[in-house]
Amino acid sequence: MAYPRSKGAAFGSRIVFSRLLVPMAVLILVLSGGAWLYHRISAITGQEAYLAPQPPAPSRAPRVGLVAGHLGHDSGAVCPDGLTEVEVNTAIAQEVARRLEALGYSVEVLEEFDERLQGYRAAALLSIHADSCEYINELATGFKVARAQADAVPEQSDRLVECLISAYGRRTGLRFHADSITYDMTDYHAFREIAPETPAAIIETGFLYLDRDLLTRGRERVVEGIVEGLRCFLEGEE
Repeated sequence: MAYPRSKGAAFGSRIVFSRLLVPMAVLILVLSGGAWLYHRISAITGQEAYLAPQPPAPSRAPRVGLVAGHLGHDSGAVCPDGLTEVEVNTAIAQEVARRLEALGYSVEVLEEFDERLQGYRAAALLSIHADSCEYINELATGFKVARAQADAVPEQSDRLVECLISAYGRRTGLRFHADSITYDMTDYHAFREIAPETPAAIIETGFLYLDRDLLTRGRERVVEGIVEGLRCFLEGEE
């Protein structure tokens, strides 16, 4: 430990007192962590007390889980030119994770059947997928969001779904394709694996046929929609 030097001349007793007081007071300061004491020491002694840097407190950032649909399992939907759904899902999930981490969140990108999903606890879990790469009709464009049919925290998961629908639709300009939400979405396997108290949802970001340009070259808007939807839920914003 380095001790500050005395300033100016002083009587011997005062010098001794100051030299004893500073290290003792600094020790108290380190133990108590009181900023007010730091200023009090300086005022009494006329010297600036030395305080060693302290390690930062452990992070308490909210935890968010992102499942990159089909990652580590299969390709998902495949387009005639070889573009796969898993490529699209993974690119989106990784960029969403990067954005959320920059905002201070603790984020994990999970595989489709990741072992960590068993009993997974987080402030929110979102599984990211895309829809068919086959031409169906001109109405096969838009996105879908759903939560588990049997949800242990339905009010929270409904809020998550509402936030995602609002933010994603606003950012991408796609319509909410509510009439094509399937049982595979509401009975998605991860919903049964995670801890019951974890709010969760699944999103189909668009159809790989008619919405392909948005999901690939316009991915920025897709990512922004998901990030804003998650922040709406996690931070209570609209």
